[in-house]
Amino acid sequence: MITVALTGDVMLGRGVNEELRASSPERLWGDVLPLMSSADLRIVNLECALTDHERQWSRTPKVFHFRADPSAIEVLRVARIDGCSLANNHTLDFEEQGLLDSLKHLEAAEIRYAGAGRDREEAARPALLGPSGAIRVALLAFTDNEPPFAAGAERPGTNYLPVSLEPEVLDEAQAAIESAREAGAEAIVFSNHWGPNMVRRPSALFRLFARAIIDRGADIYYGHSAHVFQGVEIYRGKPILYDTGDFVDDYAVHPGLRNDWSFLFKVSLEGSVLGRLELLPVTLPYARVKLAKGGEKEAIMDRMEELSAEMGTAFVRREDRLVFEHG
Repeated sequence: MITVALTGDVMLGRGVNEELRASSPERLWGDVLPLMSSADLRIVNLECALTDHERQWSRTPKVFHFRADPSAIEVLRVARIDGCSLANNHTLDFEEQGLLDSLKHLEAAEIRYAGAGRDREEAARPALLGPSGAIRVALLAFTDNEPPFAAGAERPGTNYLPVSLEPEVLDEAQAAIESAREAGAEAIVFSNHWGPNMVRRPSALFRLFARAIIDRGADIYYGHSAHVFQGVEIYRGKPILYDTGDFVDDYAVHPGLRNDWSFLFKVSLEGSVLGRLELLPVTLPYARVKLAKGGEKEAIMDRMEELSAEMGTAFVRREDRLVFEHG
């Protein structure tokens, strides 16, 4: 059995970057770090550029631009991150050069990535991950955000895919899944940075799309973008994590939606078969993450149980986590 730890958005720019200049990268992860280390593989959505390039994307309107010092790669190294999704709406915040610098720093740190690249072919390529060098899991990463960021035949960018039930869209996703399987992956993680911010429930279209991706061969649907976690559905024995929320950032907190509440998601697989899903509640103080405690922990688990029950998923509550065991 192999356990994959998945997190919501990891944004290392702005205030997080400033905090890193004055403290250690280990402090950012706090008491969550041992739980991440206990997994066999760790995957995050990296939502910033790692670059010294200072010119912001200006070809289309954009409000937020996230950039971290290249030294912030140490945050990923100390957490032993194996794979990063780069298919999101901040990868090109500092133009193509910012993306190229990010790729260079990730490669130097031997951290694999998917969802962006030097051209369309590389952006679509899966990251093949496995403990001790054995290929066990493929990370495929897509986004429907920022179409102008999409990679071209000879242009760096992201792996853009609209959320649609049109056959050509689903065929493209299926081809990517089959290609990863042919490359030797036992399990496929389908990462998608999709949809609007601050939405607690996925739309009907999003639910149909995620199910269609599972129907076409994905084993874990790994969604993010809303900045708040959404419910979990177990469909045909496969987990759909509609949105994993945030994990590290410097964002203002909405008092009702509580975008400073989230989970560390741990998925245990036997080959491609789900064995166990564990959700460990966390809170997101400014520029770091920590395990939730007391009443706040209970409230986070209450919300996830409610949202997931709407999708037919019942968790067993342990002292410090929610657990779903398949079969």
